[in-house]
Amino acid sequence: MKKALMIVSVLLVAVISTACINNMAVQELNNKAAEYMQKGDYESAMNRLQASLDLDSTMYETYYNLGVAAINAQKFDKAIDALEGGIKIKPDFADFYYSLGIAQSEKANEIIDKAEENLNEDAATAENVNERNVVMEAEKRTEASEARKEAVELKKAAVANLTKYLEMKPDATDKETIEALIEESNAFISGDNAPSAGQE
Repeated sequence: MKKALMIVSVLLVAVISTACINNMAVQELNNKAAEYMQKGDYESAMNRLQASLDLDSTMYETYYNLGVAAINAQKFDKAIDALEGGIKIKPDFADFYYSLGIAQSEKANEIIDKAEENLNEDAATAENVNERNVVMEAEKRTEASEARKEAVELKKAAVANLTKYLEMKPDATDKETIEALIEESNAFISGDNAPSAGQE
């Protein structure tokens, strides 16, 4: 019996020691990530924050910081994943919804810009109007249409998240800017300012 108690106490000490070491490592990674973010090195910050999450995936602040770093690095998919992960842990943290709305809106813009760029490249390189060029043009228009649909869904999600942010923080200092972004996104969704390449 004494031997069993001794083994349990040794295991308990080992678990507590490991937890303390993990907490120190997480804190060190988060501090280093903050330094990188201040320097504008968002890739390095993201690497440190991801390593921190690998050690402790319960800290909502780490998800938020990873999302912000990813937005600044223009890695919008990574930002969306991180921010959605953080919302699962702390759904009452309003800034998650603001940052998620921004990431979704920027991802939508990126999708539309790429679709327009592809259409413009094809138009510039087409020397002869022949059957092949007509088929390629139709394919590109279909791709642009699909891109617009994906962008519309992202803009709708962005509007929902930005609206939720304003509901949670009705006195936000950037309220007018956010309302303008919501209005711009709603105009895109309704097709009022849709890019010509993607209009159906």
